[in-house]
Amino acid sequence: MANNNSRRNFLKTAGMGLLAAPVASSILTETSARIEKQERLENPALVLNVRDFGATGDGKTKDTIAIQQTIDRCSVLGGGEVFFPAGNYFTGAIALRPNTILRLDKDAIILGTPDFEDYPITQVRWEGKWIQGRAGLIYAINADHTGIVGPGKIMGNHALGGRPNATNPLRHPALIEPIGCNNIRLGDFSTDYYLMWSIHLTYCENISIKNLTIRSTGGNGDGIDIDSCKHVKIDNCDISTGDDCISLKSGRGMEGYTLLRTTEDVQITNCTFADSIFACIGIGSETSGGIRNVRIEHCKVTQAKTFAVYIKSRPGRGAFIENIVVNDMDVSGTAGGFLRFNILNSGIQDPVPVPGDEGIPTIKNFSFSNIRVKDVPVLVDGTGIHPNKPLEGFTLSNVSGTCGKGISLANIKKAKINNVKVTGFAGPLLSINNVTGSGLDGAVTIDALKIPDAVVPAAKLYQLG
Repeated sequence: MANNNSRRNFLKTAGMGLLAAPVASSILTETSARIEKQERLENPALVLNVRDFGATGDGKTKDTIAIQQTIDRCSVLGGGEVFFPAGNYFTGAIALRPNTILRLDKDAIILGTPDFEDYPITQVRWEGKWIQGRAGLIYAINADHTGIVGPGKIMGNHALGGRPNATNPLRHPALIEPIGCNNIRLGDFSTDYYLMWSIHLTYCENISIKNLTIRSTGGNGDGIDIDSCKHVKIDNCDISTGDDCISLKSGRGMEGYTLLRTTEDVQITNCTFADSIFACIGIGSETSGGIRNVRIEHCKVTQAKTFAVYIKSRPGRGAFIENIVVNDMDVSGTAGGFLRFNILNSGIQDPVPVPGDEGIPTIKNFSFSNIRVKDVPVLVDGTGIHPNKPLEGFTLSNVSGTCGKGISLANIKKAKINNVKVTGFAGPLLSINNVTGSGLDGAVTIDALKIPDAVVPAAKLYQLG
């Protein structure tokens, strides 16, 4: 029954997607207004100092109990701010509570302990699935009107990073991890963590992330993961990571498709990105709940191991990726290029995938404009699209700079290529296979990519549980 409901919901959602492009801008404007109102809430009625509840801030004594007591008391007394004066606060996982903001003095550092047992076990998202795992250093579950503001620093213990393994088989702690929360504010602080996510939000709404400096270099570890969340604004952040600087995702396989918790209405503005392992902006590959209405503007990419923007999924995910806009971006230092689509084989196939053509993600309305590139090896690799579900609506306009190779596209309807003025490339500027639209004059025809085998239904019908 759950599967049938999910399919009906998907068909309804996909139908709505046909109308989404004209209204996407107004939806994002509404999101921005809602978040700005949230950011203006100042002058808390209550301010509690963690030192008054026994925190030492000496960098050696575990302050977990004192910090948690301060947070809990602030919340039960109606909410306000929990203040961390100058000091190094050595702590295990602490839980944010409703109506409570952590405020860090400029010389305050929250430092995680190296002991896995200091991080409670709960249900967490990992590679698009809900599993048992360790809570984040600062976490929240179903806590509304909460967050962290600086200008201090939050440092995860590097001993905790990495993937689940034989010694520590549960998912390792993220640094900051709200789950199921509304009205979250993260602003004006810096982070240091690696080999795991710095900020991971799941099932959250109305999120403001502003003026953060995120460092997650030295190993695999995303900067900000937006996982099945709505109404998100990320502004003026400086992010340097091993893995994706920002990753948008929404679940994997029949579990994600049945739950159908979409990531939508996301604004990313005025940010600087550097990545040393994968991409700066990664959309996917866990897309089974759908991703739509994403606008990225006025950003700068200084380094990427693959591509500045990488949109990725595979058959077996189902759902949709639609209404993606990138405008006004400077791109340099990429080992792959500016833009890649891979909807054919990216990411881990789920043990219970969405079968057949239903499992091929529907993709539509991707727009990239006012892009300036410097010595990117490839301008656009857009061939990784399934012919059974072509990309409907692709715009590339006002692109300038230097690149090693031009634009390769396949399986696209309603393409619009306009005012692409790049130099330095070898071979044709535009190569296509099964592409219709405007601005295609002079394009060279290329061979189609090999299409993966069709995804067959699992032996057992999927049910939540």
